[in-house]
Amino acid sequence: MATQKKRLGDILVESGMITDEQLMNALQEQKKTGARLGDQLVDMEAVTEQQIIEVLEFQLGIPHINLYKQKIDPKIIGIINEELARRYQLLPVERIGDKLTVAMADPLDYFALDDLRLSTGFQIQPAIAKKEEVRLAINRYYGMQKSIDQMVDDLMPKDDDPALLEMQQSDESPVAKMVNQLIYQAVQEGASDIHIDALETETIIRFRVDGVLRQERTVPKNMHNVLSSRIKILSDLNIAEKRLPQDGRFKMDLDLRKIDLRVSILPTVFGEKIVMRILDTGNVSLGINRLGFSRCNEEKFLKMLNSAYGIILVTGPTGSGKSTTLYSALTNINSDDVNIITVEDPVEYQLRGINQVQVNANIGMTFAAGLRSILRQDPDIIMVGEIRDTETAEIALRSALTGHLVLSTLHTNDAVSAISRLMDMGVEPFLVSSALTGVVAQRLVRRVCSSCAQSYAPTEEQQRLYAERGLTVEKLVKGKGCANCNSTGYKGRLAIHETIYVDDTLREMITKKSSDTVYRQYVQKQGFLRMMEDGFLKAAQGLTTLDEVFRVTVE
Repeated sequence: MATQKKRLGDILVESGMITDEQLMNALQEQKKTGARLGDQLVDMEAVTEQQIIEVLEFQLGIPHINLYKQKIDPKIIGIINEELARRYQLLPVERIGDKLTVAMADPLDYFALDDLRLSTGFQIQPAIAKKEEVRLAINRYYGMQKSIDQMVDDLMPKDDDPALLEMQQSDESPVAKMVNQLIYQAVQEGASDIHIDALETETIIRFRVDGVLRQERTVPKNMHNVLSSRIKILSDLNIAEKRLPQDGRFKMDLDLRKIDLRVSILPTVFGEKIVMRILDTGNVSLGINRLGFSRCNEEKFLKMLNSAYGIILVTGPTGSGKSTTLYSALTNINSDDVNIITVEDPVEYQLRGINQVQVNANIGMTFAAGLRSILRQDPDIIMVGEIRDTETAEIALRSALTGHLVLSTLHTNDAVSAISRLMDMGVEPFLVSSALTGVVAQRLVRRVCSSCAQSYAPTEEQQRLYAERGLTVEKLVKGKGCANCNSTGYKGRLAIHETIYVDDTLREMITKKSSDTVYRQYVQKQGFLRMMEDGFLKAAQGLTTLDEVFRVTVE
């Protein structure tokens, strides 16, 4: 079409971004430098890169893609060869039928578009992306494949070859580059874990994004030992030990962000399974108001935190956001006039103004031992990473009775179960009833993707589910699936909660060692909102879906 053949300079002049004189000057300079016109105008400070993007987006309807956030299927990268991608500074991002969406630094480069049509056989849908984002994305996606190809060539020697060991230790080796690119890609996609699974004939790499595992790519089986050894070297583990589990950690700097990685290696039938937990300290968002509490649950939680003493428990399974809730609570109550000390395994995020102690069972530094030492440090507030045994539970509860505010976590399915769990661990009922201030139970559900969210009228079955819980719903929301959410319909996560504030009546019941059913009946009369009901309310607000609520809650 005619509009598609417009030149960038003419479009910028027509939109009033630059003058005819600035365009002429840029064209003259361009003859000397050989640069693209857009780059030349940016270098001359006639326009910014963002202004060019906005003009092309609004004047020609060329979509803008943020490649830092864009999820790209590695399988489509091979549609365009690396030489072409680097020559024209472009990257394939999405394929639908015979249409290929390509992110380009210059979407008006008609030579590039024609070249792509001829070399790929696809209809090309251009999109605009920032030049630096395109360059980094090309290095990341094509560099990963090049590292794999180079590793295949380098892995011809046997595992015990000295040259192989040297390759694993070198930071410039293909395996080192591949591990770095793998971590970089996982961080860019917001993954919490990287899984490297040894199967009989191949190795599968998976990312856990928003709590759900998804396969990223497969690599040849003979790469597995080299990958494992490289990760062991980074984590300061024994590369010769392949029969016993090992745990370690290491740090990386990625794009000026500090990334902490916890590594777990477990021997399996076909080789060692590797899981790397990513702790992105630059991406953590702390604060009570960011935890997704409903108004009544937030009021109860703040009331607990304002207590002079007592123990507050946050419960839920692994990966349910308990640590983030505790850190947010500490951030909320931290000030110059209180002494806050934590004992954790491990210290996940370093908080300014808070004394954090790392557990080390190998030298006898257990939760119980750390807690005893903390009590001699004149603390006002104590955070114990997890109550795992009777000794830690008793010390924590007795500390709460002697004027300290204690925060900790416990593994239970719901808030009410935490009361019985403490007594099952051997803690006396009078100690639980006297020390326990409150319990927060939580789970994480995936958030509906804001880019492709669509509202719809609830079905009769869904309306019935709401009615059974004394709730009403007019509309629900779900994600259609788009490039921004990897066609899942979800992007990000939020927590659903249930909270119990322990009042005098409940203390009396605990002292008598009543059953969970009795506790539950009492708190429900006091307006207790069960976790599933909190999830139903958040689904009605368009934040998540009923499928997600049912996936994570226990009825």
